Amino acid sequence: MTKDRPDGVKPRRVLVLGATGTIGRATVRALVSRGHEVVCLVRRPANAAIPVGAVEPSRVSAGATERIVDLTDPSSLARDGVRDESFDVLVSCLASRTGLPDDAWAIDFRAQVSALHASRAAGVTHVVLLSAICVQKPTLAFQHAKLAFEEMLIASGVDYTIVRPTAFFKSLSGQIDRLKRGKPFLVFGDGTLTSCKPIGDDDLGGYLADCLDDDERRNRVLPIGGPGEAITPKAQGERLFALLGREPRFTHVPVVLLDVIVAVLATIGRWVPALATKVELARIGRYYATESMLVLNPATGRYDAQATPSTGSETLFDYYARVLRGEAVAERGDHAVF
Repeated sequence: MTKDRPDGVKPRRVLVLGATGTIGRATVRALVSRGHEVVCLVRRPANAAIPVGAVEPSRVSAGATERIVDLTDPSSLARDGVRDESFDVLVSCLASRTGLPDDAWAIDFRAQVSALHASRAAGVTHVVLLSAICVQKPTLAFQHAKLAFEEMLIASGVDYTIVRPTAFFKSLSGQIDRLKRGKPFLVFGDGTLTSCKPIGDDDLGGYLADCLDDDERRNRVLPIGGPGEAITPKAQGERLFALLGREPRFTHVPVVLLDVIVAVLATIGRWVPALATKVELARIGRYYATESMLVLNPATGRYDAQATPSTGSETLFDYYARVLRGEAVAERGDHAVF
């Protein structure tokens, strides 16, 4: 491993949170390939049913160590995770699974705060945090929770690198199966209300890993997108149809329909508590239907594709082609909002 380490990379002991997600796995692969010693603190699967005495299979990339902890319990982080050992860097790809208020504040804020305290006690002097570009215009609970931790990290005194990526490939792949079944591509409005510069897992994982050795990324908040021009939902649909060899067909959904859904759920939710979570999910859906995942120009209040940095080599359309050829699987999981 050492002989293949890129020039300028100093091997470190790295704690990683969120290592079992798609971005987390890519980041761990990148860290291991650069010669770092990687220890992943992971949550026990919610539906785990491991027999007594059985060894649970590792869910992290080869070359890394997995330690199961309760991320919501500071004592578990110290006892089961850090184990009185020394570390150099904390890399957090941790995110709440649903984005709902209770989950967001428990994971995106409190668990991150506990991990920051535990890692500082273990000697960590640099934190690389995977955040999200949407926090620049916060209206949702998970955005406020992420921002609250960003502010605490910046004020903590440790070196930090806060990375705010644009859209992920997996978040833009939910309609592939729909089109394969002969159905039209769903867009809000005319399909050009929003745009983004999506970034692939491996490109983002490599960018995060490189933050350990790039001094110019220290103590900065860094928006980052993938290669190429900004892409609208309409362009996504057109390319998917072209890859399938079919004529484009779209169903246009008025944004006002989302407003009606939010209003109705909010009203009924006053008497039916079970619908309260549906309200927040509807708000999340409306946000992504109407807000671009690009850098927001504070002077103009407009999203700016030219001001959104790019990195990597794989485009969203490259990824679509790989999925359709069976070379990649669109893992959406809790990102399947609609």
